[in-house]
Amino acid sequence: MFLSVHAWGIIVRLVVALGGNALLKRGEEQTSENQRRNVREACKELAPLAKEHQLVITHGNGPQVGLLALQSASYKEAEEYPLDVLGAQTEGMLGYAIQQELGNLLPTESSLATILTMVEVDPDDPAFENPTKPIGPIYSEHEARRISEEKGWSISKDGSNWRRVVPSPEPHRIFELRPIHWLLEKGVIVICAGGGGIPTAYNSEGSLEGVEVVIDKDKASALLARQLGARLLILATDADGVYRDWGTGNQELIQATTPEEISKMDFEPGSMGPKVEAACDFVMRTGERAVIGALTDIAEMVEGRAGTQFTIE
Repeated sequence: MFLSVHAWGIIVRLVVALGGNALLKRGEEQTSENQRRNVREACKELAPLAKEHQLVITHGNGPQVGLLALQSASYKEAEEYPLDVLGAQTEGMLGYAIQQELGNLLPTESSLATILTMVEVDPDDPAFENPTKPIGPIYSEHEARRISEEKGWSISKDGSNWRRVVPSPEPHRIFELRPIHWLLEKGVIVICAGGGGIPTAYNSEGSLEGVEVVIDKDKASALLARQLGARLLILATDADGVYRDWGTGNQELIQATTPEEISKMDFEPGSMGPKVEAACDFVMRTGERAVIGALTDIAEMVEGRAGTQFTIE
């Protein structure tokens, strides 16, 4: 049995990871107006938490970084921007929108800050040989295969559609951890590790450089939450939780589980799988609680009444 955040009776540190599809709906046109509207709706759900607790917000960037990659590729006069640079762009772009929209809902004395966050990966991670992370727009199978041949992209099925997939190595270190700590101690609402962070690795000469991958946002969020001493990790998406036997006529919402129980089930590696892994990792390493569910249910998720609740026992 776990205690709800309010039952603790104290200000606690929460990490909320906003899924890319919570900020840009599946199949929705990738316009600035659509994105801003979704951010505004997300911030309405986050504002009550921000008023009561120390809040850290992370976010996905799959649709956004994919669109920027296409725009970069269409400019023939210069080489395409690498994914680490595009990741930094989306951290600034989405951080700005979240910071502004959330600030509009909070008292004027509230402080918010977006941190460009570099995250270290291992160049020898086996994920480099097995791209699984979907980014960018959705395509029909015919269109996806055509674009794949033109650009040399890996593609994979995403629901009934197809998307580009890229390697997604494990996050090992968050370089900006200390300034994030300092800001939280001063009462600042922090937006960081967007899109899993800017992927970086040390080269053979010992210099840090960008890497052509996308780090899974939920795994980076779990690492961040653990290292910040968060009491609760919320993985908000466009689904109301984790389902047993998803896609069959017998699918059933898993309301509560433990890492040991859910490890016996299989989930899609490019979709719910990383979220389940991230929630399990956080719970096992900290003994605290994690929850996966819909952004619109976030208040109930905090109270333990919605989503899929992960506890140690």
